Amino acid sequence: MAGVTDPIADYLTRIRNSQQAGHRVVEIPGSNMKKKITEILYDQGFIHKYKFDDDAGHQGVISIALKYDKLTKEPVIKKLGRVSKPGLRKYSSVSELPRVINGLGIAIVSTSRGLMTGKEAKANNIGGEVICYVY
Repeated sequence: MAGVTDPIADYLTRIRNSQQAGHRVVEIPGSNMKKKITEILYDQGFIHKYKFDDDAGHQGVISIALKYDKLTKEPVIKKLGRVSKPGLRKYSSVSELPRVINGLGIAIVSTSRGLMTGKEAKANNIGGEVICYVY
């Protein structure tokens, strides 16, 4: 496989594909940014649990246990969308930070203080690059 030009889009796609196929666990090549996104997804209740295996490969591997609704067996994550792409970056000031589905979803924002949700960025009064939406 050729080198991935947008590792974050690849990360989101692997989670989407695994959910569609009904997998319990998805393994993704690691990076510090992906680890932080994984932690945010976990903190916000979108995934069951995760494990960082730093011994595997160059950057390590992130194993994510996906979360499904107990009754409907539907994935908890309905949509994962990339916003800012390497070819077209999307930045938002504090006042322009998006509300995802009236606050039901989250926007993951890369700020000068690291990755955080849109809500946290608003609370800290800092804008940044909108990485993706999750709901």
